[in-house]
Amino acid sequence: MRFFTNPNYDFLRWRWHAIALSWIVIVAGLGVIWTKGIPKGIEFAGGTSVIAQFDQPVSVETVRSALNQNYPGGGQNAVVQQYGDPSMRQVMVRVPEVGAESGTSLSITAKAVEDALRKGGLPKFAVIGTEIVGPAVGEDLTRKGTSAMVLSLLGILAYIAFRFQFSFALGAVVATIHDLLVTLAFLAFFQYDITLNVIAAILTVTGYSTNDTIVIFDRVRENLRSMRKESLHTVINASLNQTLSRTIITAGTALLSAIALFLFGGEVLRGFAFTMIVGIITGTYSSVFVAAAIVTFWNRKSARMTSVASEASPTAANLPPRRSKAQRKAKAS
Repeated sequence: MRFFTNPNYDFLRWRWHAIALSWIVIVAGLGVIWTKGIPKGIEFAGGTSVIAQFDQPVSVETVRSALNQNYPGGGQNAVVQQYGDPSMRQVMVRVPEVGAESGTSLSITAKAVEDALRKGGLPKFAVIGTEIVGPAVGEDLTRKGTSAMVLSLLGILAYIAFRFQFSFALGAVVATIHDLLVTLAFLAFFQYDITLNVIAAILTVTGYSTNDTIVIFDRVRENLRSMRKESLHTVINASLNQTLSRTIITAGTALLSAIALFLFGGEVLRGFAFTMIVGIITGTYSSVFVAAAIVTFWNRKSARMTSVASEASPTAANLPPRRSKAQRKAKAS
């Protein structure tokens, strides 16, 4: 509890170190996405997913071999992976090509996957789940998910610019974009599929991070009125320290809930929980370091531009005093 007793930490001292760390993570994530790509779930890529539960343990390589030998046209493009806890002996087979958009053709694809597994000499199994999404639906969901993200960022920018200042709005939006890029980087590192659950978690993280940033900015606005003689650096540091206990407690409770979902929520919620864990950590981190750093950088830049403009253009203070009418007549004579 001493950590929260009259804290007086210079958070802004480490802002450039924090931004450098963020850049390293983001660039590494973009590199993984560029080389390996980021897997898309059935909802976005389109395809057929079949989940089979075997009576006996079976390796992923054995299932993949049976699929390659018996699936019509070969199963080279199919994705075979362990599903859920290994003790459950569940394997998921995902075939990206689904052919025509009709429900009959899609059902035939799922049936062909099941038949290929039964012909492969594998242990007895039961199909416990089938998911089928056509390519047109996947494209539509991708477009709507991207639009929702862009519109949410624009709404955040407009709201905070109206309630606070433009520099605060800019800091909040940059911090939110930072959270999205870092979260995508970790999804790429651990090769989690981009599903509707993951998109829902990303949007939730966006709102969580923005709310945390607004709480800090609101305290900054209050302190700007009561600490008029102090520099912006001092005011922001004081605000961060004053809201530190609230930030840690809120993030900690949300993080514990996300960890519980990750450990006990099952495979369906695994991607959602992982995204929430990464998003809560990076959202708290960006609210303290990234958003505050952008505000100080922008205000210093604006002050510098104003100073340069005042030096370049003549003002009343720089002009010589204006002579009276009598003085002008005396000089003319």
